[in-house]
Amino acid sequence: MNFHIVLHEPRIPQNTGNIGRLCFATNSTLHLIYPLGFSISQKELKRAGMDYWNFLKVFTWDNYEAFLKSNLEALPHFFLTTKAKKPYYEAPMQKGAYLHFGREDAGLKEEILKQNHTNCFTIPMWNNARSLNLATSAGIVLYEGIRQRDFIPSQHA
Repeated sequence: MNFHIVLHEPRIPQNTGNIGRLCFATNSTLHLIYPLGFSISQKELKRAGMDYWNFLKVFTWDNYEAFLKSNLEALPHFFLTTKAKKPYYEAPMQKGAYLHFGREDAGLKEEILKQNHTNCFTIPMWNNARSLNLATSAGIVLYEGIRQRDFIPSQHA
């Protein structure tokens, strides 16, 4: 089962392009929730996504409500935030999931976090770091999901 990266109102085209390349490389789907801080046609976005952008499975949504009403698969949804206490590797992502990330400058909206508080996770950080780059964060969490999905206990005993 494939993963879905959901970017809520991303602001930096290079981050989105890099996450697009990550999605292409992992056969994942990218969802962009408007408003964006850039145009999808911007050269910075395509440069960061390289020549993969035209082959990427990408969907755009007018807003979060439109995303929710789209009757997406009933896979689990996980929300990544610096405001959570549970580490991302405790999220049960074995069967694929929607991995939600917020704006680079503000994170996910408080209302979304409250509505989904049981499915909020964080990437542990030390040394008073406030946050990680959005593309880095997406890569960390996505590859943990792939590790969980592809782990077969009988082969690793």
